[in-house]
Amino acid sequence: QVQLVESGGGLVQAGGSLRLSCAASGRTFSSYAMGWFRQAPGKEREFVAAVKGSDGSTRYADSVKGRFTISRDNAKNTVYLQMNSLKPEDTAVYYCAAARPPWVLTTLASDYNTWGQGTQVTVSS
Repeated sequence: QVQLVESGGGLVQAGGSLRLSCAASGRTFSSYAMGWFRQAPGKEREFVAAVKGSDGSTRYADSVKGRFTISRDNAKNTVYLQMNSLKPEDTAVYYCAAARPPWVLTTLASDYNTWGQGTQVTVSS
């Protein structure tokens, strides 16, 4: 089972960009599909993006489509979330998560069995 550590969060003005990273331990990273979720205060955790372990196919929430890009580097055991044109409503704690099998692009948090500790993203208006 992998362990996940997120980094790259911070404070940014609306319209700005951030890149989140999620480093995974272990030698089986490519056997996991990876996802990013976020949770704002008082709200439920919501799906942001996912990428297959098998062929790199991606899936996005409608709210971030065209602004966010998920990618992975299996040689570095790392998944990224490039966030552009950030809005105040993107403010949340962002979590990366791992799911098996690697060809699944699921939006359900319950399908992911390993989670990182989260990184805070704050977008000021």
